Amino acid sequence: MGWFKDLLGTSNWQTSAPTPEVAGGPLGLAQGKAIRFDSTLGLLLDGSTSVQVPDAQAIWSAGWIDLGQSNKLHRYYLNNEDFWVQIHVTGDDQVESVTLFNYLNYVTVNSDAELQRLAGPNSLIGLPSYTHDGVVFTREWGTEQGQTELVPLTEQVINPDESYTIEHHSMLYARDTGLTDRRELLLFSVEQDEEGTVSLSTSLGISLYTTDLSTI
Repeated sequence: MGWFKDLLGTSNWQTSAPTPEVAGGPLGLAQGKAIRFDSTLGLLLDGSTSVQVPDAQAIWSAGWIDLGQSNKLHRYYLNNEDFWVQIHVTGDDQVESVTLFNYLNYVTVNSDAELQRLAGPNSLIGLPSYTHDGVVFTREWGTEQGQTELVPLTEQVINPDESYTIEHHSMLYARDTGLTDRRELLLFSVEQDEEGTVSLSTSLGISLYTTDLSTI
């Protein structure tokens, strides 16, 4: 259904990146490096999105997801745990989209009943639209008229202390902000770690240009 191309935002990028490796990923980002955002970005976004732009931050951990068909996601989790950056690449690591996310909520799920209530058939996640803080977002994945299933994704993560795997079941919503090529994204993800702990994370993101950030 073409969801690779729309996985997290628009596909406007024309910047090539090196082969993704632990030591150096797209746009030079990697665990142990730091990200600096353009100083005018916060002012530009003000009034169009509630996504906050952090000060320069070190990257604490890095994750990657192989989507198949030469599509990959690289995720960079910052020292300030409220923020993370995702880069979608295709083919020879052509950068397709860059997204800055703010974590809105992160809750541990203690039972199957709670999971069904929060992210299952008894929830609003997976329906064609979702209203967050009075703003309506449209579902990006799935073509069903009613509720659709969450998308499974497997993420490999490294940080200075360990490496591990997280299983995700995710759903993405989006809306136009009125700014050119900048969409606001609402991502829900049911996550299970290697120890079997299940949680539900909610993240709000904004599409970035490659020139909006740099490494330090």
